[in-house]
Amino acid sequence: MAKGVLIADSGSTKTEWCVVRTDGTKEQRHTAGINPVYQSREEIVRLIREELPEFLRQAGSVRFYGAGCAFPEKNRQVAEALEACFGTADIEIHSDLAGAARALCGRGPGIACILGTGSNSCYYDGERIVQNIPPLGFILGDEGSGAYIGKRLLADALKGLLPADLTERLLKEIALSYPEIIDRVYRQPLPNRFLAGSTRFAAACIARPEIRQIVQEALDAFIRRNVLLYPQARELPVSFTGSVAWVFRELLQETLETHSLQAGHFSPAPMEGLLRYHCLL
Repeated sequence: MAKGVLIADSGSTKTEWCVVRTDGTKEQRHTAGINPVYQSREEIVRLIREELPEFLRQAGSVRFYGAGCAFPEKNRQVAEALEACFGTADIEIHSDLAGAARALCGRGPGIACILGTGSNSCYYDGERIVQNIPPLGFILGDEGSGAYIGKRLLADALKGLLPADLTERLLKEIALSYPEIIDRVYRQPLPNRFLAGSTRFAAACIARPEIRQIVQEALDAFIRRNVLLYPQARELPVSFTGSVAWVFRELLQETLETHSLQAGHFSPAPMEGLLRYHCLL
């Protein structure tokens, strides 16, 4: 059987895989997220072999777009893991931001943004990323992300700043005590993924003004501290991908209007756009 092209779009929480075979048939799978900032080569290999065994012999080439893949040493780490799993050297590693830009803008210019577990943005000229405001991660930045919203939600709940019924509901959903929450954030691996898990609660309670304000302030911070720093932002459409962007797209559109910015495309994930970019649709 001739091997196909495997496209991967990976964030810190989940990875979407799509193999396109030579006869044009496609098959998609999801696994846990891959991020070389937090995971070793060995951990990535183990994850793929355990969660994606049916794809291991189907890929003749791999186009991997991933969170944390913005540094040569991290890209090499992911490439080595993929080669060990799929047995092919025809591997390209790109940042998740490059994937978002290609998926959202195709071969035209625009401001491309990711709002998922983390956040990121860039000015894309239709061929390459020209400028990227550093996202800085969930401690120093990542405004508008799931981790950013979750951090604010948990902090407000634990400090008694949310109404008692909302705090009770949130802590019941998390099912962790105060010491356990502190341990998950400060001592356990992937704290950004843990924090981002509270975004589901925010979406379910968005009609409550306290929750709506938290989300609005997070999205506004993303626009002010990232998008507006691009000189081209007022001339080009601003497009978004990622689970947080999709769930809160109406609030995002309102925020863009508030800042007199042009809304572009919104998509829950980049995969369809990436398949189109690589001429696989």
